[in-house]
Amino acid sequence: MSMIRVDRIAYAAFETPDLAAQTDHYERVMGLKLVERDTDTAYLTAGVDHHTVILRRGDAGRCVALGFQVPPGTDLGDYATQIGKHGIATARRSDSQPNIRDLVAFEDNKGTRIEVFAEHEPVPNGPRWSGIAPNKLGHVAFNVTDIQATVKFYCDVLGFRASDWMGDFFAFLRCGPDHHSINLVTGATTKMHHIAFELRDWTHIRDACDFLAQERTPLVWGPVRHGIGHNISTYHRNPDGQIIELFCELDRVNESTQSFEPRRVHQDFPQSPKVWSDILQAANMWGSPPPEGFLD
Repeated sequence: MSMIRVDRIAYAAFETPDLAAQTDHYERVMGLKLVERDTDTAYLTAGVDHHTVILRRGDAGRCVALGFQVPPGTDLGDYATQIGKHGIATARRSDSQPNIRDLVAFEDNKGTRIEVFAEHEPVPNGPRWSGIAPNKLGHVAFNVTDIQATVKFYCDVLGFRASDWMGDFFAFLRCGPDHHSINLVTGATTKMHHIAFELRDWTHIRDACDFLAQERTPLVWGPVRHGIGHNISTYHRNPDGQIIELFCELDRVNESTQSFEPRRVHQDFPQSPKVWSDILQAANMWGSPPPEGFLD
């Protein structure tokens, strides 16, 4: 039987000591729509999914869960059996979240809860005219203490594929046509490094930077043109101090040729998955390296 792979990242869930400030940033600044809220939880969406970001009151700011979708029609019983063959305990949850009636939950090797669903009820939210208003959640990046073990987990258990490596310390993994949906970088501790949202184009990035300036929210790095993925990106911090990346023009992968859709900014033709040894070009083709401590 062929492996059931996740094929898109749908949402990220966070705990926060300041639910009001985090909700305000994601709603008013980021432009996500607040679709549901109670005393301790807020659900915000970037599009037709009921939620893209879940915020729950907690004692510290941290990413606690990631939501992924498998192809609609997938038997989640079969999926749970597949995960169990890796010696991983799973839990089947019904109605644990709005608009997702059935999911399989388990932990990855670093302790992040993974929630996998096949069916969900879309919520047509209409256009958003305030804030930055991204297209979608693009990826989530983590510092990890054992990058090889974590890459192996995401590839062997969830069905990810490696798009590129920066040396031996930074891996970029995909679960669909986008160049990466999960990033993993070696660090002294395990924690989320950043969450990234896709914007429409370079002018959307410009307007987002202008909006952040009006909010007195400085960029911590960018704009940059990454060599790996070739996306244009900026980085800023939310009220919990977590880094948010805004990006556009990310490479897309043609699985039949195992190469990236061609672009003028590519170094190779065809551009294919590889290990990058030129670390500065991999980080930023436009020259400025990440600020000191950025990858910590």
